Amino acid sequence: YFCRKIIGAAAEAGLSLDDLKKLGDAVVKNTKSFAVALHAATVPEVGKPGFDLKPDEIEFGVGIHNEPGTGQEKLPTSKQLAKQLISKLTAEFKDPQAHKYAVLVNGMGATPLSEQYIFMGDVLNELKTEKLPVSFTKAGNYVTSLDMAGISLTMLALDDPQWLTYLNASAHTVGWGDTDVKR
Repeated sequence: YFCRKIIGAAAEAGLSLDDLKKLGDAVVKNTKSFAVALHAATVPEVGKPGFDLKPDEIEFGVGIHNEPGTGQEKLPTSKQLAKQLISKLTAEFKDPQAHKYAVLVNGMGATPLSEQYIFMGDVLNELKTEKLPVSFTKAGNYVTSLDMAGISLTMLALDDPQWLTYLNASAHTVGWGDTDVKR
């Protein structure tokens, strides 16, 4: 999500192809993401969910193409899930306290926007508790997996202030949430 948006804005600003490649590599290196699901997607050709879960379970580490995750656990509360995912993601950063973050909550296809907003609120509260400052947020359905019920949490460590400028640049695309599409 973040890499495409930043590279697009940087290209619009006139960066060279070599500079775009370097920028993309840096953004990818500073981006961490983790997804969970309450229900797998049902691929029409197959006709059944890609993996099975009990009503009180959640699948951790699912893939956007309906791949099963790393394991199943009892369904936590939204606050507990926010804490778990933030812990997993920040463990991947060398010095989590040294950064400001861009945070994106992505619905996997069948998760209501209201639930995504509740989860985002819990994520932001947990990040505040952990003293991890947030400079940019987005919640919505950006990359989905048919009818999968779940979310992904993505964090970008904003190592360069210009990245935030690129994230805030107008995108003129419905997919990023800027519905002022130029024709």
